[in-house]
Amino acid sequence: MEKSFDIIALSMIILVTYSSKMVSVAGRSLHEPSIVEKHEKWMAEHGRTYKDDLEKEMRFKIFKENLEYIEKANEEANRTYKLGTNEFSDLTNEEFRASYTGYRVPSQSSSSRQSTTASFKYQNLTDVPTSMDWREKGAVTPIKNQGQCGVCWAFSAVAAVEGVTKISGGNLIPLSEQQILDCSIDGNRGCDGGWMDNAFKYIIKNQGIATEADYPYKEVQGTCEDAQVKVAAKISNFEDVKPNDEQALLQAVAMQPVSICIEGSGPDFQSYKGGIFNRGCGTQCSHAVAIVGFGATEDGMKYWLIKNSWGEKWGEAGYMRILRDVDAPEGLCGIATKPSYPVA
Repeated sequence: MEKSFDIIALSMIILVTYSSKMVSVAGRSLHEPSIVEKHEKWMAEHGRTYKDDLEKEMRFKIFKENLEYIEKANEEANRTYKLGTNEFSDLTNEEFRASYTGYRVPSQSSSSRQSTTASFKYQNLTDVPTSMDWREKGAVTPIKNQGQCGVCWAFSAVAAVEGVTKISGGNLIPLSEQQILDCSIDGNRGCDGGWMDNAFKYIIKNQGIATEADYPYKEVQGTCEDAQVKVAAKISNFEDVKPNDEQALLQAVAMQPVSICIEGSGPDFQSYKGGIFNRGCGTQCSHAVAIVGFGATEDGMKYWLIKNSWGEKWGEAGYMRILRDVDAPEGLCGIATKPSYPVA
């Protein structure tokens, strides 16, 4: 079943559920003025409008439930991060995960990795710094926003290609996720999900990728137009990092940004505001991002620095720090399960 149909059906179910409990807008404002004011302020901040009072009431109730979850979570002493409202705050978690994630490993590849080389060229690296931030090295483009298209896999892959292009002597230029969305169709499903390794394979086969300016993002899959644009960056192959090994992942990130998948569809990801994410969230990858650094706080808490594709209003201006060196070999939220990186 198509994702768009699933989302519409889900929204209809939610509408019926909430409308059955609905109170009037006037009554709502009498009983919950502070939350109403917060919702109105949030709507103005995010440019949100609703088609009628029924939808507004439904979204208000979801906003209220999310706000209550955020406030309760922020009171818990064992969390080293904070939640907050953002553009996803009037969505149920089911709606959020249906629209804003999209990591999918093809069934024929689920049990094996498919890099173009059997090697991991950083496996003997011993001189690993205590911290790395590829933003400070000029190898990370500004935060982007995938919108309501499950193409996180393309944003992750492109971020890694942008990074290695700069590190290998080229210029830092925003490259085209839309080209990957339109043209990397072998094993991928467009806005319904895909896999970074397949994106790398397409770039290799196509002998390059265009700039974002020449092939801009449209938030919907279209006809492939790679023959009509100039190549701005190339890669020769890609390699997979040894799975379930945070030390191997550290060695790779010390040398370049790396594409990874995580279980990033839960409510704490949806409302993450800042700090070091330290809550277990499973290992079933649902979202793709890029690791662009690592470090540690003054009190010794180690973290990974993640570049996301949900805009600058999410997290720490579009970034997330997540706990590093945990007991589980796959890393927190499965961060070390399937890392890969392009080779210039």
